[in-house]
Amino acid sequence: MADDQQKVFQLQRVYLKDTSFECPGAPDIFLQEWKPKVNVQLNNAARRLGEGNEFEVEITVTVTAKDEQESRTFYLVEVTQAGIFTVVNIEGEERAQLLGSYCPSVLFPYAREVVSDLVSKGSFPQMILQPLNFDALYQQQRDKQNGEGAATGTSATMQ
Repeated sequence: MADDQQKVFQLQRVYLKDTSFECPGAPDIFLQEWKPKVNVQLNNAARRLGEGNEFEVEITVTVTAKDEQESRTFYLVEVTQAGIFTVVNIEGEERAQLLGSYCPSVLFPYAREVVSDLVSKGSFPQMILQPLNFDALYQQQRDKQNGEGAATGTSATMQ
């Protein structure tokens, strides 16, 4: 009987779900002075797969670099990194925090690597996203939900 109540949390798979890189002003943009205004947006979501104990968690990172006047876009990168996690006998807030905080923190280094790689391959200076505190982002989202009603996922914007 004790085995029936054992909590299980396992990472099954990490995968790149979607990616895009756009450099709309190339090649003229490379002749401009490189003084970008960079905007980074982050969203995450989780969903149950079928009737079992597997959940897909996604984080989407969007990075936009524009010139100082924000009139021309140097590049736009969007990466959706995902993972499949098994969650057994973990319910309620504990499961919500695993899926909304811990899982995104597992996936984020993979997304950081893809963003950095794409920007470098686009012939731009390396873009290294700073580490994020997903626990704090999760708590902010929970506080917001408690004040405004239910929403899914977590989002953040950084300048």
